[in-house]
Amino acid sequence: MPGNTGNAVGSNVATVNVDALPGQNTLGIAIVHIDFAPCGGLKPPHTHPHATKVFVVLEGAPLVGFVTSNQDNNNLFTMVLNKGEVFVFPFGMIHFWLNIGNTPTVAFAGLSSQNPGVIAIANTVFGSDPPINPDALTKAFMLDKNAVQYLQSKF
Repeated sequence: MPGNTGNAVGSNVATVNVDALPGQNTLGIAIVHIDFAPCGGLKPPHTHPHATKVFVVLEGAPLVGFVTSNQDNNNLFTMVLNKGEVFVFPFGMIHFWLNIGNTPTVAFAGLSSQNPGVIAIANTVFGSDPPINPDALTKAFMLDKNAVQYLQSKF
């Protein structure tokens, strides 16, 4: 049964990790099932601080990508995947998925940790509690303070 993609980002991720299935304890793996709405379903930029991810497309055509670290000049690696194709997101790299096709996309991913963790970049930066001082974000992102406050209000 497809997951509900009727949310702001048009995706649904169902995770099976040690929290959801204690029997996975000590196995060192987690699995996710991902559904993407057609024409723009997105898993926003995020990272897993404890795992590498192997992503397998069952249906659809997502654009996937990751950005290398600062010492590697923040290079972006992207690829449009088709049914049956696989992509690896290296440990700790910021990555995303975007459905660029006209039909839903369905994928599975395996992660190399029983508790891979997830840090959603925008949610973390603009939705922290308490909020990060807007002056810090204004300078870091080279944005107008009103833009930063607007983004903070969205999370």
